[in-house]
Amino acid sequence: MLFNRRQFFKICAGGMAGTTVATLGLMPNVALAQTRQFKLLKSKETRNNCTYCSVGCGMLLYSRGDGAKNAESSIFHVEGDPDHPVSRGSLCPKGAGVLDYIKSEQRVKYPEYRAPGSDKWQRISWDEAIDRIARLMKEDRDKNFIEKNEQGTTVNRWTTTGWLVTSAASNETGWLAFKVARSLGMLSLETQARVCHGPSVSSLAATYGRGAMTNNWNDIKNANVVIVMGGNAAEAHPVGFKWAIEAKITNGAELIAIDPRFHRTASVADHYVPIRAGSDIAFLLGIINYLITHNEVNYDYLVTHSNASLIIRDDFNFDANSGLFSGYDATTKQYDQTSWAYQKDENGFALRDKTLNHPRCVWNLLKQHVSRYTPEIVNKVTGSPIEGFLHVCRSLASTKTNDRAATFLYALGWTQHSYGTQIIRTAAMIQLILGNIGVMGGGINALRGHSNIQGLTDVGLLSNRLPAYLELPKDSQVSLQQYLDEKTPKPLGPNEVNFWGNYPKFFVSFMKAMYGDKSTIDNNWGFDWLPKWDKTYDVLRFSKMMRDGQANGFICQGFNPLAALPDKNSIREGLSKLKFLVNIDPMPTETAEFWKNHGESNDVDPSKIQTEVFRLPANCFAEENGTIVNSSRLLQWHWAAARPPYEALYDPEIIARIYLRIKELYEEEGGAYHEPINNLTWDYQDPEGPSAEELAKECNGRALADMTDANGNIILKKGQLLSGFSQLKADGTTSSGIWIFCGSWTEQGNLMARRDPSDPSGKGIHAGWAWAWPMNRRVLYNRASADKNGQPWDPKRVLVKWNGSSWDGNDVADFTATLSPSSGAGAFIMNNDGLGGLFCLNRLVDGPFPEHYEPFETPITNNPLHPNQINNPVARAFKEDLARLGDASQFPYVGTTYSITEHFHFWTQHARLAAISQPEQFIELSENLANKKGIKLGDTVKVTSYRGYIKAKAVVTKRLPTLTVDGKEVETIGIPIVWGFTGQTKKGFLVNELTPHLGDANSQTPEYKSFLVNIEKVTTAA
Repeated sequence: MLFNRRQFFKICAGGMAGTTVATLGLMPNVALAQTRQFKLLKSKETRNNCTYCSVGCGMLLYSRGDGAKNAESSIFHVEGDPDHPVSRGSLCPKGAGVLDYIKSEQRVKYPEYRAPGSDKWQRISWDEAIDRIARLMKEDRDKNFIEKNEQGTTVNRWTTTGWLVTSAASNETGWLAFKVARSLGMLSLETQARVCHGPSVSSLAATYGRGAMTNNWNDIKNANVVIVMGGNAAEAHPVGFKWAIEAKITNGAELIAIDPRFHRTASVADHYVPIRAGSDIAFLLGIINYLITHNEVNYDYLVTHSNASLIIRDDFNFDANSGLFSGYDATTKQYDQTSWAYQKDENGFALRDKTLNHPRCVWNLLKQHVSRYTPEIVNKVTGSPIEGFLHVCRSLASTKTNDRAATFLYALGWTQHSYGTQIIRTAAMIQLILGNIGVMGGGINALRGHSNIQGLTDVGLLSNRLPAYLELPKDSQVSLQQYLDEKTPKPLGPNEVNFWGNYPKFFVSFMKAMYGDKSTIDNNWGFDWLPKWDKTYDVLRFSKMMRDGQANGFICQGFNPLAALPDKNSIREGLSKLKFLVNIDPMPTETAEFWKNHGESNDVDPSKIQTEVFRLPANCFAEENGTIVNSSRLLQWHWAAARPPYEALYDPEIIARIYLRIKELYEEEGGAYHEPINNLTWDYQDPEGPSAEELAKECNGRALADMTDANGNIILKKGQLLSGFSQLKADGTTSSGIWIFCGSWTEQGNLMARRDPSDPSGKGIHAGWAWAWPMNRRVLYNRASADKNGQPWDPKRVLVKWNGSSWDGNDVADFTATLSPSSGAGAFIMNNDGLGGLFCLNRLVDGPFPEHYEPFETPITNNPLHPNQINNPVARAFKEDLARLGDASQFPYVGTTYSITEHFHFWTQHARLAAISQPEQFIELSENLANKKGIKLGDTVKVTSYRGYIKAKAVVTKRLPTLTVDGKEVETIGIPIVWGFTGQTKKGFLVNELTPHLGDANSQTPEYKSFLVNIEKVTTAA
């Protein structure tokens, strides 16, 4: 049967073979003449998760190749996983085009080497690469290793080589990197969290006890008010944002967007309020003042579950004129926090007044502190219209009742400031005042930017951390006992759970995972094998060390610091002074080619740069087994659908080969203290390729002796996997690399691989899908969803309740299962007072209450609240970086960075589809500013800061409103961060040419969201 075009469409219109229309990839006569073969027939389906943002969308990878010898699988199709309870089959443009990333023509094919002064790469073998890298690392370690400090304390640290571990690697890869780095004594061990969500950890942990998203993606649908502030969820987390839309559709929720830019989230919001970049604290403290002065407070919740009633020492104060809290030392630019404490009784328990009448109780001090933040002051500082601000206040106030809840969704718009921690803190306090923590539809939901940024933060890949939020010992903690005493808090109430009281159990079990039988009570569990820190060796400090010639080596594993760290030109200067740089990545990065002249976007002379550079090809997400942790703390196991292509190796293989070669060199030659290297547990079936399964079980932990119950019955035999962290002991009979992951892989199997999407609650719990830390709890602090008697505040939104003998309900209780409400123990079990912190004691360096400070580069040159203290007084800023700050006379406009849906940082520029959808660098500016500058849509413009410049196409838009702040007109220029000088997109500039080299006072996360720039037209569009 042959048909011409007209006959074919006539047949289809008549209803014959209607489904055949979907086969238009074939000629009509062929399509109708034969049965179409399903394109996925005979393919292998593999479950995986998207590599991009923290929604952790489910993916199905389809590959051909039966796995027989010499028959390699090849991935040819990717689609969303319809069973996944979060993404439900959806993929955003990045995820939908991920095949172009997996199969990118840009993949690094084999190990390459750039010699000192060379202008080209040369191909080398893996053996050559590993041998040379191991030799360079050993030489640097031997020369610069510090066994004892000047006081004679054993510190065993190595500071001159750093290691950046990607936030896209699996937890298992991160754990292996951690083991190797710490056994070598490395202190500068960092991950992407340092430059993105570090303030989430410091702020939320200081307020509630843990630094993670309090609720989960699905739970957003239960909200009555959704505040998106400090982020653009529709743009950066489009699939997760569907739950905010579902809240609107099915729950009648109001969606409010507060941002300097009218963005994609604002376009579907019920209400949009503009705000000046960097003024969020003033806006949020204004909300607290409104709630207090209008009596819009959930008092029952406030007294039961917050520290509002606790009484603060008489010598604590805040001076509104100076803008400083008590204890400030202007010489050191640090606070003595002695006065930031509770008054205590003779038993050491905190005093409280549940009537809230005591003048020194937290509530009255807070009331006094925020009284300055009137709607008029909020308008003056933020530029937000008073009526818009008041609308937000009224909407939030409506959720003080127990049958309504509000949730905050935020991202880097809150974290990337010199006071980012305190922005998040302020929102966290609002939620305590309204009773919106621990309840369905509530929470402070940190929308993390990478697929596994939560996981690798959990793994402890920060310079002063151990896994699961244990602290690396300081060199002032000269003994194990002193360390444990200082890290194990005493309860501030007679019956508080005080869960960090278990710190010794977590620490000893961690050391057993690291050093096995070599870790004994006789050697203090190997305490001295850990490096001891004298200061935080975060990426800002390490980049300064590179500039100052105090660093020699840098390992960048799936990380692109030339593009990710602030002040690109100073970073490039530092990289140029290194002896060696190792890049482990599936794609080329700007960092790997920092020495190469790419024209105006990277104008360097390679002959003057003597750094040895190695480029090692690694696997991508689709080629590995292992877990990622999405924003909801959900550990999801994924499977490899193919092997890494060409000569690429798995990340764990690369790490293992470097470690084993270094160990071998020490065995052959001796050298600096290498006992920790020799003693590190490495009993993997293939020493050169530890499997994800082995590493995951190591993280979970095992019984190292038979475990018995109170009656002497054996619960677990020696060698069996633990079923939860309640089984951990401080006597060396248990091991667990990451205690909060304990219970994820038990004798019942790999719980992270579970795929039951059912949800009997109908409220988004999905308890059988994967596994959430801790102990599969889906909403943190859920004890706070019930009153002092253990009964739910809202019977229609039950998370947990007291049944007379234990806690049960729709979620695993975030509480001791059999501890009665009559005990009076607080719901926030990680805090030693059991309460959510309106007052934060001594856990933050810049104040127990938040206070508005200006960005270091402010467009108004003043702080309207206290002119004598403009910036955060304790933010760490190096002298030379302060000298590289501009002022508003030269750079009158605010620059702020952001992401776009079609690209993901510097990855998707290697993917053809993404390059087609957004091929060229652009910036956004308002119509008002464009008219002043004579700039039109499509013009090429030059955006300049004190530190450098970029050139890009101009997008003139109504999306950026002109604001009036402190009587001055303020313009904002929006700058997407997603271009560089490698990849398939048109070559562009790295945006951190513009950004200042300083960061948040608590986490040192860079201040990317508010800095000063100028803009000029370069050419007009053709």
